[in-house]
Amino acid sequence: MKTVSENRSFGGVQGVYTHMSEVCDCEMTFAVYMPRQAWNEPVPCLWYLSGLTCTHENAMVKAGLQAHASEFGIAIVFPDTSPRGQGVADDEAYDLGQGAGFYVNATEAPWKSNFQMETYVASELRDLVTEKFEVSVHHGITGHSMGGHGALTLAMKYPGHYQSLSAFSPIANPTGSDWGRKQLGAYLGSDESLWTAHDASLVLRDKGWSGDVLIDQGADDQFYDLLRPESLVAALVETRTAHEYRLQKGYDHSYYFVSTFARDHVAWHAERLNVNRP
Repeated sequence: MKTVSENRSFGGVQGVYTHMSEVCDCEMTFAVYMPRQAWNEPVPCLWYLSGLTCTHENAMVKAGLQAHASEFGIAIVFPDTSPRGQGVADDEAYDLGQGAGFYVNATEAPWKSNFQMETYVASELRDLVTEKFEVSVHHGITGHSMGGHGALTLAMKYPGHYQSLSAFSPIANPTGSDWGRKQLGAYLGSDESLWTAHDASLVLRDKGWSGDVLIDQGADDQFYDLLRPESLVAALVETRTAHEYRLQKGYDHSYYFVSTFARDHVAWHAERLNVNRP
């Protein structure tokens, strides 16, 4: 692991790092915010998965999470959204290829050589973070848009990995949306039965979620129809999963929306990860 930068922030340190990923077969970049509380003891860890076109940097710079992480004594990990670099497959469209990994393990050419984002986030990067940083065994996961899709599906598919779960405007039903069908078809092939393991509305019905979940959705989101939040709400009700679904009037899909409700999400995770406010 190599250090790209480390900057003091709200008493803690915001760092950016690179490492060679075995599963993605390329150099990957990620960011970690460590609060001041980590100088004394390991702290809980919240994973933030970003959306289409994003890198590790978007949420790190725009979401304002460092202040809240410092307040509650929680680390924040910002993975990249895909493999990158020379020799890594890409597409001219913004919603496929680099910047659009969809947190799945690709099985189809040309993507399968590098696009192993499910294993990367849930296993390889998790192992690296727990080895190199003073984080505890208590992990939560959240994300925005494509990252919200990733947070929901990974939490359900890896029981025990994450003890808390939330999402901002997640792609809730990708098998029924142009934000999903295109990408799942490209990465996983034409057999749609293989797509269901990456659709939060379907995975919830299949595997469930043992905890509760917080979802914030902008009522004026310009991508509302692509996100299909009604499918996820129906699944939450049908499975009797404890949840707080908040339709936020006047808010869109931007980081202005995310940053407005970021503290609520960090507090949600902190409470469930047994964190006491300083």
